[in-house]
Amino acid sequence: MSGPTTRMRSALGRVRHHGASGEGTGHFIAIRWTSIALALLAPWFVVSASLAIRDGGYLATIDFLTDPFNAVGTILLVIASLYHMSLGMQEVILDYIHRPFTKVALLLINAGVPLVLGAGAVFAVLSLNFGV
Repeated sequence: MSGPTTRMRSALGRVRHHGASGEGTGHFIAIRWTSIALALLAPWFVVSASLAIRDGGYLATIDFLTDPFNAVGTILLVIASLYHMSLGMQEVILDYIHRPFTKVALLLINAGVPLVLGAGAVFAVLSLNFGV
């Protein structure tokens, strides 16, 4: 009853999408998509902010961030940049930190700090727009 099991998948099919870390290509693709998003959002932000905030004043900055299009673009830029940073730092930690406790601690910090910074930035932009 417990005879030899036959597998219908080839050796390549069994290992596909599992890379050295077992996570597959998802991490690689996420870094590429955030890179594309940042390549579009960062120049947009620099150009539109420099054109809208010519005098560098506080009120001009508030006016820039209270425009709904600029607010959404700024939130997307913050989220994409912090996620891209977190993915890159995770790659560095996994590749170059060899002590297990240090690796786990740094991975937890890497998960927490961008989350807190992103939540604060999104809250700041939304509080400007909705007057919370």
